[in-house]
Amino acid sequence: MYANYHTHTARCGHARGTEREYIETAIQRGLQVLGFSDHVPYPFPNGYESGFRIPRALLDDYMTTLQDLKREYAGQIELHIGFEAEYYPAYHADLLAYLEPYPYEYLIMGQHFVQNEIDSAVYCGRRLEQDISWLYAKQVIKGLRTGDFTYLAHPDLPSNTERGQEYAQAMQWLCEQALALDVPLELNFLGLLDGRAYPCHDFWKIAGKVGNKVILGCDAHDPWMIADPATMEKAQAWVAQHNLQVIDRVQLHRPITFRG
Repeated sequence: MYANYHTHTARCGHARGTEREYIETAIQRGLQVLGFSDHVPYPFPNGYESGFRIPRALLDDYMTTLQDLKREYAGQIELHIGFEAEYYPAYHADLLAYLEPYPYEYLIMGQHFVQNEIDSAVYCGRRLEQDISWLYAKQVIKGLRTGDFTYLAHPDLPSNTERGQEYAQAMQWLCEQALALDVPLELNFLGLLDGRAYPCHDFWKIAGKVGNKVILGCDAHDPWMIADPATMEKAQAWVAQHNLQVIDRVQLHRPITFRG
């Protein structure tokens, strides 16, 4: 594994370990590039603070800690600073304006919720009676069309559902649109590790046929999860089974929507 751009920190409240431990593990396991992309501190209205994101009060610490480590480890490993973020149309511009003063380098889209403008309502990873495939696909593609996201994390998150014709059509469209936009899709290690509904064979069969670019992502919430050999072996089996077009690294970019 050459690069991993999907790494969390303890600030989100559901990860553990220090940044240094993640970095040292990455070096030991031969990674050349490590990107931190903890859950972005969304500036929701009325002071609402999400329960699974970096608290806004810790944003400065997140940035300064990683900047210091980036300088310290220069020459040993290439470090990058980013965030994982949902696309919420009503607040997207506010988010980018909030982040603009900070020297972060990229956003990856991790769309956990749909049919809402805040962290509530329909969670895509939960078993649901209704098929939310089209809701998910439409919100994701609308976000990707902004050009603000480097890649799409766990694109097959809403797979814990009846995967019939509607699911297949929605995911086919999502994959085709991502390909047209030249946005890579992430094969997510956390799902492989925990036995979640994603990665989903039905989804990756489609992505393999469409020919999407695929990036491997550890989605690490603990230092040992960085390029874990057993999980790497599972991921390679998925790559081979579905003939996935894996790329070693992605071209990072800051969002382009915000103009000040």
